[in-house]
Amino acid sequence: MAVTIKSEHEIELMREAGRILAIVHDELAKIIRPGVSTFEINRKCEEIIRSYDCIPSFLNYQGFPASVCTSINEQVVHGIPDKKNILKDGDIISLDTGVIYKGYQSDAARTHAVGEISPEDQKLIDVTKQSFFEGMKMAKAGNHLYDISKAIQDYAESNGFSVVREMVGHGIGKEMHEEPQIPNFKPIGRGMKLRAGMTFAVEPMINRGKKEIWILDDGWTCVTRDGMNSAHYENTLLITEGEPELLSYNKDLV
Repeated sequence: MAVTIKSEHEIELMREAGRILAIVHDELAKIIRPGVSTFEINRKCEEIIRSYDCIPSFLNYQGFPASVCTSINEQVVHGIPDKKNILKDGDIISLDTGVIYKGYQSDAARTHAVGEISPEDQKLIDVTKQSFFEGMKMAKAGNHLYDISKAIQDYAESNGFSVVREMVGHGIGKEMHEEPQIPNFKPIGRGMKLRAGMTFAVEPMINRGKKEIWILDDGWTCVTRDGMNSAHYENTLLITEGEPELLSYNKDLV
């Protein structure tokens, strides 16, 4: 499938999807504390999404059983909510979710501290978030796709962390996953030239230890092989002729 250039009408719908998704993340952040189950986070997430007449884009996507991925500590992505998974002081948790508004998607992830966390994990969260913004600086018409990838990798690795290779960002629009794939590391070559109207979900997944991962027997949950913690930060972006536009944006909680 070719990379799609969105019309102004499509961009407006994606702006609204992103605005709602930012609110979802803002509301979920308020309930992250020791003693809360990931099941409850998922229940709240679906409730908020449907209150805006949106559809949870993750629910039943390729069989995923929930509206939000809840990935704790060494879980990189795609953690499945469960009543038995209770947050405790010192955990970190990544929440990855998306909404469909009038047929158009937005996708975003945040990693949160649960209670008091270690300085090392706080640095991991901060660097992962900033690595997204380093990548975003390169998301301009006329640049190349892997300029984004290189900026993310350079920033994360310069801070002593490693970049997951197997899980990547992606184009987004009517479908959650569209072309192109957007690695968080620099592949060989430059990648495609960026054009105004392209919409991407850029999502660094950064590990405190080594980059290697594996998938648990549930077929979904991705964890670090060495058991070290991982963080995830994602937004939906619009490429413009000037600075990129954050679509899944809330000025109070980016």
